[in-house]
Amino acid sequence: MAASAQSTYVIVHGAWGGAWQFKNTGKLLQEAGQTVYRPTLTGLGERHHLYNPSVNLTTHITDVVNTILFENLTDVILVGHSYGGMVVTGVADSLPDRIKKVIYLDAIIPEENKSAIQSLGMEESQASNSFKVNDGVIVPAWVRDTTITPRDVPHPVATFVQPLAYSAARLSNIPKTYIFTYENLRGGKEKDDFYRFYQKAKNENWKIVELEASHNPQIDKLQELVAILLEEK
Repeated sequence: MAASAQSTYVIVHGAWGGAWQFKNTGKLLQEAGQTVYRPTLTGLGERHHLYNPSVNLTTHITDVVNTILFENLTDVILVGHSYGGMVVTGVADSLPDRIKKVIYLDAIIPEENKSAIQSLGMEESQASNSFKVNDGVIVPAWVRDTTITPRDVPHPVATFVQPLAYSAARLSNIPKTYIFTYENLRGGKEKDDFYRFYQKAKNENWKIVELEASHNPQIDKLQELVAILLEEK
């Protein structure tokens, strides 16, 4: 990829994941002349050994806020994938003067004072039926072999049920883009789990980018995702 003017990206992964999921995304962005930070949230990825019952949404927001503060980053393009939409919303609310743009990558757009579970249109009782919870963590059903790395790991349930207190008004001057990924599902895009957030972004006149891909385009549509991110500079 041709080099272009340098920007600083901070990419926040989703639930169960880690910075490892965006290693190749970061590599290609850096090859294009960009600066990239990929913080791993406490209790996940290579930091999964740090999980304890006090880890919640505030913990994860603080992980990213401190990355920005201690690296002294400004004009940040903040990217949040999936659950990471909760985190980047809280980060932008905490550091609005350091954020150039927020990109929601097939991500949750929370309502003020609503949790991830509520934002997904679920009650906690419904969520407990949908997710397998053991000892305060949501265990990923798709992980069969826990001896391999990298891999998805159990996710702190407190991060899903803690409401996010933020000011939509404070964020109103920060440009936002929603990247909606979809597959050819029976019933159309409306059947996608993140369609509600795509519609919310459209209703709020955000920039919208549609990408035919799985929920994890950093894996199956890497080149296309990087090209979109570079366009968002």
